[in-house]
Amino acid sequence: MPGIPKPHGGRLVERVLSDKRRLMAIEEARELIGLEISREVAIDLENIARGVFSPLEGFLTRNDYEAVLDTMRLEDDTPWTIPIVLDISEEEIKEKEISEGDEVVLQYSSTPIAFMNVEEIYAWDKKRHVVKVYKTDDVNHPGVARTYEMKDRLIGGKIELISSIKNPFEKYTLWPKETRVLFKHKGWRSIAAFQTRNAPHMGHEYVQKTALTLTDGLFINPLVGRKKKGDFKDEAILKAYEVLIEKYYPKDRVVLAVLRTEMRYAGPREAVFHAILRKNFGCTHFIVGRDHAGVGNYYGPYEAHEIFKEFPDLGIEPIFFREFFYCKICLGYMNEKTCPHKDTEYVIRPSGTKIREMILRGEIPPKEVMRPEVARVLIEFGNPFVE
Repeated sequence: MPGIPKPHGGRLVERVLSDKRRLMAIEEARELIGLEISREVAIDLENIARGVFSPLEGFLTRNDYEAVLDTMRLEDDTPWTIPIVLDISEEEIKEKEISEGDEVVLQYSSTPIAFMNVEEIYAWDKKRHVVKVYKTDDVNHPGVARTYEMKDRLIGGKIELISSIKNPFEKYTLWPKETRVLFKHKGWRSIAAFQTRNAPHMGHEYVQKTALTLTDGLFINPLVGRKKKGDFKDEAILKAYEVLIEKYYPKDRVVLAVLRTEMRYAGPREAVFHAILRKNFGCTHFIVGRDHAGVGNYYGPYEAHEIFKEFPDLGIEPIFFREFFYCKICLGYMNEKTCPHKDTEYVIRPSGTKIREMILRGEIPPKEVMRPEVARVLIEFGNPFVE
């Protein structure tokens, strides 16, 4: 049995000020240059500070940024696929007279969130960035559109967390040092992590339970944060999973907790990024489904499987699943490897579009597609989708 892996990069990063230091820090912050940040950046500051993004200790400096773009690794060769950067405008730099070597305070809604040591200020090529990360420069891709809205300079450097922004999902929040203790307490030596931005249908349930047959425990870790229009709302996903776990899962074998960050929709690169984060939580295995973290037709259906061949040193084992569907003849969920009827009228495939349409009409999808209890929870929301 593998046992809980070491955090990515060898140690769990902790960049959180002590309670005593925090009181002094709030006073110090008043004397420093303040930079206003977005809610998404404030959330990821806490991910850095509490080890979710280990081994990062701050926002990427130039050499690490360039290495991630070109090699999908940090400068020291540690696998890392998504650039975690902080943008700033030339106007802000001039107006606030910010220079390399300065200490600034990052603030959200004028509240100090973190200190940052400005190690480097550098230019970036947004088109090069999106082509490397998203494999397209099409502005209809949400990640590309988001990048082009960013400012024209990046600043890199280590951070120290002063305070957190309000977390509406506090009861579902566990940090890596907490999950690692929890998994050990449960006696789990192998844990499969499941990433999701959707409410569960029967295909998801089958994948999760199949992975659970191979491991001691299942870590269901929905991503909550900014998503594109038409995705499920965070609250709807969590309520749906609560009902599903209550009725259909062995409770001593499942942990439900959230990952607070935004979806990047970077397909293969984001699949590896998601695996790294779950390694930091203490998981030994990571479930990679069809078109993981994809959007539209920008990536091949199993491109997110192929990319893992480039990372034999990742330190977490991917579990690859192909498309699952219900077969009326086989009387159960199957895939193309196990079912001889895959191209016949006897197959029912869970369709996200059809599920969405039925839920909005207040209709419960067929039981072969979604648990009625889950559907009812979603229907109660009226509209459980991001608008």
